[in-house]
Amino acid sequence: MKRLLTLFFILYSSFSILSAQTQSNVIDEVIWIVGDEAILKSDVEQARIDALSQGQRIEGDPYCVIPEQLAIRKLFLHQAAIDSVSVSDSEVYQDVDFRINRIIQQLGSKEKMEDYLGKTMTQIREQLFDVVRDEKMTGEVRSKLVSGIKVTPNQVRNYFKDMPEDSLPFIPTKVECQIIVRNPIVTPEEIERVKDELRDYTDRINKGTSSFSTLAVMYSEDTGTARQGGECGLAGRGSFVPEFSNVAFSLNDPKTVSKIVETEYGFHIIQLIEKRGDLVNVRHILRKPHVSDDAIMKAIADLDSISDEIRRGLYTFDECTQFVSQDKDTRSNYGIMFNPNDNSSKFEMKDLQPEIAKAVAGMNIGEISKPFLMVNNKGKEVVAVVKLKNRINGHRATMSEDYQVLQDVVIEKMSTQKIEQWIREKQKTTYIRINDDWKNCEFTYPGWIK
Repeated sequence: MKRLLTLFFILYSSFSILSAQTQSNVIDEVIWIVGDEAILKSDVEQARIDALSQGQRIEGDPYCVIPEQLAIRKLFLHQAAIDSVSVSDSEVYQDVDFRINRIIQQLGSKEKMEDYLGKTMTQIREQLFDVVRDEKMTGEVRSKLVSGIKVTPNQVRNYFKDMPEDSLPFIPTKVECQIIVRNPIVTPEEIERVKDELRDYTDRINKGTSSFSTLAVMYSEDTGTARQGGECGLAGRGSFVPEFSNVAFSLNDPKTVSKIVETEYGFHIIQLIEKRGDLVNVRHILRKPHVSDDAIMKAIADLDSISDEIRRGLYTFDECTQFVSQDKDTRSNYGIMFNPNDNSSKFEMKDLQPEIAKAVAGMNIGEISKPFLMVNNKGKEVVAVVKLKNRINGHRATMSEDYQVLQDVVIEKMSTQKIEQWIREKQKTTYIRINDDWKNCEFTYPGWIK
């Protein structure tokens, strides 16, 4: 049971306010008003129950801490209304479906999620829409408040100059890698076999002998959507690769199955579920051509020969990445891998794909690995070699090597101070009324009581 509750943390906690009205054992009343927004007693009780079920520790009296947290959220939403802050529906729905899909993948089906929450998928999506929209609007206000914060190297130096060394941020070991990737050749016969499978599925759907969703559950190789009958959820064009998006948005008849679509992930057939403005919800079946052992061995042999020629100085690794590598994400950048987590070329070992991390672990700087088989981020088997371009061992942050990290710490500190100051000022200019039963609380921001 504890594991189940943990899996629901991302989604279920979002329903703290929305599901409060369903709690029949709570006698409701308005306990706070912030601006023109009310906080109900049931809101606080539901948030407390959620925190306990998720193993969260609340420092202090929850009946004081929680309403203050909710009131702070109301202050930001009040400011968002004043500033006419808005977020697009497509952006909100994309986040909504990401959260829902993540939980469905963990639990196995949308039916289990619906049963657990006691709501239909439509109700969950509509209610979560409001929560996500408020979160994004609050984030916009916060970003605007701190956008002008800048720090100089001297400010950063002064902040850390008297700090004990063991209190400085610890920087884990990071590596920079270059990669050459080769795709094992898939035979025309294998591609035709996959297309024949998809044509068979289309024929069965059109004849009514099988439903699209049933075939998706049984045969689709997109593990993220197969359990949902291939359903992708409402999304905009940018959520799909262009080849898929062009066909998905061209569909108008929910009874029609698309032509076979080839993308970097494999081959698909697509069926429309609904269109809503600039969003579309479709289901699809993905089939991937299988790579033979012979093709894999040939790709390994080819890369082994190329690596040997690099080691003998006939070519440089940089040259080969541009003319040999078939990884479009790195070949134009001399094979240097990019880490989206921190927008740099540096990776902690835990952030590398397992096969790459294993290859790099014992290497010296400048060394090239043996060829190895891996699954890329498109779910395809590829063969690769990596070169360890640089390694920065774990250490306490220094101004010379880790200025950006130290700068971020100072900016975060200043941002927190700016937000706290804003909350105190906002309390003075916002209508706030608190039920007498809550006036004896020790609040982080005393300005609630006027």
